Amino acid sequence: MIEILNSTELDRARETGALVADILQTLKGRTTVGTNLLDIDRWAQAMIVKAGADSCYVDYAPSFGRGPFGHYICTAVNDAVLHGLPHDYALADGDLLTLDLAVSKRGIAADSAISFIVGGSKPPESVAMIHATERALVAGIAAARPGARIGDISHAIGAVLSEAGYPINTEFGGHGIGSTMHQDPHVPNTGRPGRGFKLRPGLLLALEPWVMVDTAQLVTDADGWTLRSATGCRTAHSEHTIAITSDGAEILTLPR
Repeated sequence: MIEILNSTELDRARETGALVADILQTLKGRTTVGTNLLDIDRWAQAMIVKAGADSCYVDYAPSFGRGPFGHYICTAVNDAVLHGLPHDYALADGDLLTLDLAVSKRGIAADSAISFIVGGSKPPESVAMIHATERALVAGIAAARPGARIGDISHAIGAVLSEAGYPINTEFGGHGIGSTMHQDPHVPNTGRPGRGFKLRPGLLLALEPWVMVDTAQLVTDADGWTLRSATGCRTAHSEHTIAITSDGAEILTLPR
């Protein structure tokens, strides 16, 4: 299903996007060496409930996961990159943490992810990888305008990631979003320009460049959810929800 939102729904999408961004920034500010992933999950739950919103994750049970996710945020550490199931782990200095959050409020969802390094240690390779996903996200957003196609976005993202030297997995990528978290169209992190669904005002997309240092292959953790790099290398992930407008892309998940 591909949804095209009307102006009232877009206003609600802006509200949800701002909430997601604010929660992520608050969580990042609270996260230090020694913070437990389960504490981050509890903090996310409290903020979602206080805002009168709903988690898109708690009851989420797609074919690739093991039953309902059961938590409020994805917490992926080091070699984990997607669908990181919160568990009893205290973060160490230099850990690379990705927080991925999707929330629905007043019937419209928004989805965003940030990667950052915990503590004072800043491994250069990890910093460079995070920056590459952020640059790729900027490039993808710049390519998202009315009349362009999904392939234009994918090509822009993939060009940045490839130039930075990272293998690209196309099994998981960006997606449409609206009244539900995951919708068509799929937005791979590499592709051919001029191909795919034509963008039009009112379309919401979650763009999410993610990479692993030296592989494009994923393995599923024993928890049935967390996806890790097959080689154990580090990973990074950046994501925004955007709305296609007559003037181009509007980023809905920017921190206020």
